[in-house]
Amino acid sequence: MMRIPKRIPCQLTRLSSHLLRLIPILALVMTVSIAKAQTPATGDKAPNFTLLTPTGSSVSLESEARKGAMVLVILRGFPGYQCPYCVKQVHDFVDHSPDFAAKKVRVLFVYPGPPAALDDHAKDFLAKEADLPADIQLVVDPDYKVTDLYGLRWDAPHETAYPATFILDKHRTIKFEKISHTHGDRTTAEDVLKQIG
Repeated sequence: MMRIPKRIPCQLTRLSSHLLRLIPILALVMTVSIAKAQTPATGDKAPNFTLLTPTGSSVSLESEARKGAMVLVILRGFPGYQCPYCVKQVHDFVDHSPDFAAKKVRVLFVYPGPPAALDDHAKDFLAKEADLPADIQLVVDPDYKVTDLYGLRWDAPHETAYPATFILDKHRTIKFEKISHTHGDRTTAEDVLKQIG
């Protein structure tokens, strides 16, 4: 019968210990790579999500898209202050809401930011708009769920998301997309209405 030297079990124990320490690191690497999703492009199906309005109503992209064509706009949201470019963009879409209604197109804004008091920040953001028209909704993204899902996380100090606009059909197929890599490079309501035709 062959004898196993006493040092081999000790080496196996040390090896097991090292491997156990690697597991959390590997899990972190896998999580980071999964979290960095690709931004969907024209022709892709927009990933589904469900978020809440600042008043707590649930909104599902899939359910909204089934009603017909829609515009999905991801704002910078609350990077520590109310973004003046977001305010201007939302006001522009609200001003053109009769044009969207005439084309039977709804608009969904996503307002990302850190979770602390994001609902209150979103309500403050909407204060200048009074009530949104029936064809326009705003949902909050307090944990960057949609921002990450769409590969739009602007991971820099005082940033939240790259502003983005998508036009979707009732199957959530993207017919148009524009990603802004600066604060002011936004799609206007007129740009979107021209794309819808």
